[in-house]
Amino acid sequence: MSTTLLSHFEDFKEHMYEISQYIGKNPELGNEEFKACEILTKTLKEYGFQVKANIVDQPTAFEAVYDSGKPGPRIAFMSEYDALPEIGHACGHNLIGTMGMAAGIALSKEVSRTGGAVYVYGTPAEETRGAKVTMAEQGIFDHLDAAIMCHPSSNYRESGSSLAMDAIEFAFTGKTAHAAAAPEEGINALDAVIQTFNGINALRQHVTPDVRIHGVIPEGGKAANVVPDYAVAHFYVRASTRDSVNQVVEKVKNCAKGAALATGAQLSISNYEYSYDNMITNNALSDAFTESLLELGVDKKEIKEKVGGGSLDMGNVSHKVPSIHPYIKISETPIIGHTREFRDASLSRSGFEGMYTGAKAMALTGLRILTDESLLEDIKLECKA
Repeated sequence: MSTTLLSHFEDFKEHMYEISQYIGKNPELGNEEFKACEILTKTLKEYGFQVKANIVDQPTAFEAVYDSGKPGPRIAFMSEYDALPEIGHACGHNLIGTMGMAAGIALSKEVSRTGGAVYVYGTPAEETRGAKVTMAEQGIFDHLDAAIMCHPSSNYRESGSSLAMDAIEFAFTGKTAHAAAAPEEGINALDAVIQTFNGINALRQHVTPDVRIHGVIPEGGKAANVVPDYAVAHFYVRASTRDSVNQVVEKVKNCAKGAALATGAQLSISNYEYSYDNMITNNALSDAFTESLLELGVDKKEIKEKVGGGSLDMGNVSHKVPSIHPYIKISETPIIGHTREFRDASLSRSGFEGMYTGAKAMALTGLRILTDESLLEDIKLECKA
């Protein structure tokens, strides 16, 4: 049956290449991916999927389903397609968007005999306000038996953990004054921001090694001879679990509150992006994906363990349904995400070929779930443990 499944990929391979190139050469920022959303949903409809657009009140989010009408597992593939400012698809989301769709289309051609249903989710703005967060909160994934996505890289890596993350804004309001003639009349909002940074830097020696806190000052005043009456700091606070992030965030907020008290500035605290939960990999599902890679001829020695570091909105999905987020090799030379070199690899033919291996492995993993009751049971039991 796997041979039949893989043969489907050859039927539409060049079409998928054209789509990945179109998305890659028309980069769109998060929640602005109208061209990418249109071509993906149009293609899925052409292959028999029922598509709901504008889900969770996000115009570039969608749900596509191919239901066999027979009982069976419900398998979902995730598609991302947002780009980065200035450097375009330097995280390879043109490949991720196409990969999830290709896997879904291929597997849909098998469910008439296996039973079950195949879903493809269009999930905008992973780099900023990830739609998977809202989807998870609203129960979009609750009915699924497995959620699968794959990310481009310069190595094959197993699905692993990711860091939970909060994006915190500290906005300080002070009082303007002439910085030389009457500084005593002013309340310096920028000083409050700087004191916040100093407080957080002192905090670093009292947190666990998994914690990451990093920030910038998007607003800090306009002229050196005017006491700034408004200043803003943006911080990402990350840790290995949601509970740890929550604890550290309270300490970080206290640093800002102390800075406000010390300077006399008024403080406003908010989240400027969605909060991401840590990724919980389902190991039974991950092992099935690795077996699929091996079936496709990937050398086991090339598949490395995942080392955590960043944050993913797929983490929020993994708290709702058995999930994996492995990495697929698209380059023979080392490349780092969010660089022009990564963008170029994502637009190359060899990058596409690597992506297509990932799509095949995703579909094969889905087929294993559809046809192996014991695997599905292992996946479910792990979630209950």
